[in-house]
Amino acid sequence: MDDNDTPRAGWLGPWLKGFPALQAPLPLADVAQRGWQLDELPTPLAVVRQAALTHNIEWMQQFATERGVQLAPHGKTTMSPQLFRRQLDAGAWGLTFANVHQLRLGLAAGARRALIANQLVTATDLDELLDLRRRHPGVELAFFVDSQAQLDLIASHWAALGGSEPRLDVLIELGDRRCGLREHGPALELARALQTHPALRLRGIGFYEGLQVVGETGPDRALMQQWQARVEALLVDIEAQGLIDLQPLWLSGGGSALFDLVAPVLAGRPGRLGLLRSGCYVCHDHAHYGRYMRAMDERMGTPLGAPSLQPALEVWTQVLSAPEPGLALLNAGRRDVSFDQGWPVPVWHLRGGERVAPTGWQVTGLNDQHAYLRWDPAGTDGPAVGERVALGPSHPCTTFDKWAWMAVVDEQDRVVDAITTQFS
Repeated sequence: MDDNDTPRAGWLGPWLKGFPALQAPLPLADVAQRGWQLDELPTPLAVVRQAALTHNIEWMQQFATERGVQLAPHGKTTMSPQLFRRQLDAGAWGLTFANVHQLRLGLAAGARRALIANQLVTATDLDELLDLRRRHPGVELAFFVDSQAQLDLIASHWAALGGSEPRLDVLIELGDRRCGLREHGPALELARALQTHPALRLRGIGFYEGLQVVGETGPDRALMQQWQARVEALLVDIEAQGLIDLQPLWLSGGGSALFDLVAPVLAGRPGRLGLLRSGCYVCHDHAHYGRYMRAMDERMGTPLGAPSLQPALEVWTQVLSAPEPGLALLNAGRRDVSFDQGWPVPVWHLRGGERVAPTGWQVTGLNDQHAYLRWDPAGTDGPAVGERVALGPSHPCTTFDKWAWMAVVDEQDRVVDAITTQFS
């Protein structure tokens, strides 16, 4: 194998899709110096719009500050050290992760506070978590618990280690449809059990409302009223019975689809720290969360045309074939762009060097490496073979994990930076 084809840590090179095949490898920091234009890079290519990215990070941080909550963005969305750093530098309290592997990468990127919004049950997870705490002195960590069985497993693992480590912080998870306790009584019993647990101490409460959101104000407002009642009832009993002695108490909710209604549940009285785990805001999307954002804008009274969250993520493609009227096949598919929450949306067409927004185009299907772009040939023009079309993902999370790097471009389509992802 040629040295130019060998992956190198901290470098970009021809081993990555979207990187010029005949370009020598280069450090990530040197990308902007190449002076690339977007149309000079091979497709498919994942692209992040710099202006929208910057706006989203600043906008969401201001939203949280104004509503008296802290941001703990979910890192699973991007798994990008560069984006983690930007979120932290903008004022994020810390980061959220789904497992200990993700946590390791977040701590390496500079996080000093973190949640694992998931249950840990294995000895290897416990060993790794303890190792991370030793190697990052002073870091604040907590994970979710939701059963006596989980507590028993951890106690057994702890005993095997000799029980000499300081106790680990946990949040009791209240849930519906996924993990988490469904009823008040068992949640309170778990809080009592934590008082005498050898390895764990209660730090607060977490919940996730996202699987119940419908995107309509009436049902969604009622949903969050139900969540607030559940959370408050448990907090009242926990505090009345003296089951928590750590201050401040951490109270955490999800919120990418409903953060305007989640934030008031988290912003409580003194002695509580509300942690909003929204993650998708960083690049937003072109359909799935865009629909929820329109409902939130209406509730928040955002002036028409005023910028709230903006889609920042695109996947650029080229037309490989136009085999029949009203159909073009693009060179990107399920391996390149998300499809779990709807087909991607055609957002740009590059013709004659000019970037324009197409109308009447839609993606109707994806294969592994092809997208089916259709339009009404009687009413609108389609793209020609060889021309470039940009697709906007309907859901950002499952596009990020298809790319090891993404080009960051300015409004003139110049490549001004790059990010990497570390999903594996």
